[in-house]
Amino acid sequence: MTDKKFSLKGKNILVTGGRGFVGKHVVSKLESKQPKKIFAPRSKEFDLRDSKICKKVVQGADIVIHMAANVGGIGYNREKPGELFYDNLVMGVHLMEEARIAGVSKFVSLGTICQYPKITSVPFKEDNLWNGYPEETNAPYGLAKKMLLVQSQAYRQQYGFNAIHLMLVNLYGPGDNFDPSSSHVIPALIKKFVDAKKRKDEFVVVWGTGNPTREFLYVEDAAEAIVLATEKYNKTEPVNIGSSSEISIKDLALLIKKMTGFEGSIVWDKTKPDGQPRRKLDVSRAEKEFSFKSRIGFEEGLKKTILWYFQQYK
Repeated sequence: MTDKKFSLKGKNILVTGGRGFVGKHVVSKLESKQPKKIFAPRSKEFDLRDSKICKKVVQGADIVIHMAANVGGIGYNREKPGELFYDNLVMGVHLMEEARIAGVSKFVSLGTICQYPKITSVPFKEDNLWNGYPEETNAPYGLAKKMLLVQSQAYRQQYGFNAIHLMLVNLYGPGDNFDPSSSHVIPALIKKFVDAKKRKDEFVVVWGTGNPTREFLYVEDAAEAIVLATEKYNKTEPVNIGSSSEISIKDLALLIKKMTGFEGSIVWDKTKPDGQPRRKLDVSRAEKEFSFKSRIGFEEGLKKTILWYFQQYK
């Protein structure tokens, strides 16, 4: 089972979350592989928290790529930990079970860097995944995703079910979520600086101390990694998907400030949480197993994202 390679040509592929930020790019790349059909159900029409809906959408699928998620930044995680745990756990558990019953040939579940312990040796290696509890502000979300890894390994052991698990860093790029109530740090900062520039504000307030570091992956690179893994990876071990670069939130804010042309100052609200102290992945497994390596440099990707935002919100 682990050595089986998948041609996507002529296959029926279910992509949950296929109309979302990352999903659109994944669907576009899948289309170039000449599948028979790609089905990307809309969340408004297909509530995947319902097992009956999951049973319905997996019928006839050869491959399932599960990308649908309830996700957001630190503020959103603090506000809705119960929803994030329940929604993400139940969607994945039901979908994988129904896919197994339906005889789906391969199941790809997307995890998150939030699965890692709060304090982890840098760069994060997949073998360190169980060495502690996740960072508190996003633990419910991270643990819900982590259980899909447990499920995929258990299903492979008992049923021979070919399920793989990919753990992605924070993604960014054109089309990201810029809603301040639920966005991640890059779109949140872009919006803050652009809006402040328009209003001619003297300063912008940014959460935390600015000391934590983060790793970011451009959305098109992420889509490439997901499709490559779908084609080529068939093993039980989880795989990190990232760029293996690291930048502090302080340097990130200064860079976005410069790129957006905001001339005021930055005020750090140290009453707000920093989140995990450092985040940087060891991505050697992805390169070894399915030849993935990120191609878009961080400043290049950031420029594209800011330009897209300016064009959308003139």
